[in-house]
Amino acid sequence: MTPPTIDPGALVRSAPTAPPETTEQRTLCAKPLATGRHDNSKPTAAQSMMNLPDAWRFSRGKGQRVAVIDTGITPHPRLGRVQAGGDYVSSGNGLVDCDAHGTLVAGIIAAAPSSNDAFAGVAPDASLISIRQSSGAYSAKDRRSDDSDPTIGSGYGSVRTLASAVVRAVDLGATVINISEVACASAGARLNDRSLGAAVKYAYDRNVVVVVAAGNLSQNSGCQHQNPAPAAGDTDGWGSVSTVASPAWFSPYVLAVGSVDAGTGAPSGFSLHGPWVSVAAPGTDIVSLDSTRGSSRLVDAQQGQDGPIPIAGTSFATPYVAGAVALVRARFPRLRPAEVMARITRTAHAPGTGHDTEIGYGVIDPVAALTSEIPDGLPNPMEAKAIAAPSPQPAVDHTARDVALVGAGLCAAVIAVVLAVALPHRRVRRLDPDEY
Repeated sequence: MTPPTIDPGALVRSAPTAPPETTEQRTLCAKPLATGRHDNSKPTAAQSMMNLPDAWRFSRGKGQRVAVIDTGITPHPRLGRVQAGGDYVSSGNGLVDCDAHGTLVAGIIAAAPSSNDAFAGVAPDASLISIRQSSGAYSAKDRRSDDSDPTIGSGYGSVRTLASAVVRAVDLGATVINISEVACASAGARLNDRSLGAAVKYAYDRNVVVVVAAGNLSQNSGCQHQNPAPAAGDTDGWGSVSTVASPAWFSPYVLAVGSVDAGTGAPSGFSLHGPWVSVAAPGTDIVSLDSTRGSSRLVDAQQGQDGPIPIAGTSFATPYVAGAVALVRARFPRLRPAEVMARITRTAHAPGTGHDTEIGYGVIDPVAALTSEIPDGLPNPMEAKAIAAPSPQPAVDHTARDVALVGAGLCAAVIAVVLAVALPHRRVRRLDPDEY
């Protein structure tokens, strides 16, 4: 397996901001829940890991426009004005979230603090653009099988419309793009994502940082099989890939985010591994904003068939990184995407292995990313380099020792001559008893 190639000629600039076919809603909208298992007067473990109050001393993301390409964002009092970016699922404008997903992501990125609880987004002064690109509640009205256009997850929305949404976000003036969506396939299978690769390169070249989810293992999607640890000799990890994830595998043009447990920092079991994983962030113990229209509450679960399901996934680790990117871009507005990504990766906390396929360079540290001095021109730690042979040891200089030995020898010779001359002339007398 080798990294994907980017074909700039596959870029589509003229696609309409609408679903490519007639769609209809087939299921009820998801119901987010507030279970009460969290004490909202205290930060969650996920938020504590990010140390946001200290980060806000240096930046709050002012002036940054973060595009959330997801299931839409329902307006919420703590999000301020959200720009409607369009809808590739139905005939809306992007400001409706039937899946209780995009609004959660948006809250982690930019929710304003409140005196009523301890929750807040990573970059509360950033603004949001909402583009609805997928939904599990919708499907095509006249279902046509089209294997050449893989879907995102199990709902409506495809790799093709995701590519269009990325181009749309760039053209709307986004400085950061968050994509908490993944299309997976077995290694060697055709993902037909050339247009998506071209789209993320289009964003990168136009000074936009794209942050994407690494993907969750799921039996209901193409992300069914975990990638094994690289075999001995597989230095870059690509030789051990059995499942590919798009757009995550288009690194280095994207920051691909894996998940760690908020309480322990250990890699999450559901997080898909891969050589494209850049960094990690907490993907468990998630609290965010309710997607129910008119609500101002916080939620921490979704209603499942067997009861409440805690909110978790690389989908929610990703906005922590997108928020951190917004903080960095606000503090260092002249940095290009590669330099912003370098600040995030070089200040992440790794277990000492450098880069691995589980959490990339480690768990992000927003404070360090905002305050560390990052030297220019550091080598890419993923780049293989020959190890130089050790320098030969210089010959030992014995000059000082030799001079000392010669000097000591001369002194001994002089003493011997003096004694030889003086000894015959010495008078021997007996000591007087008083001298004993």
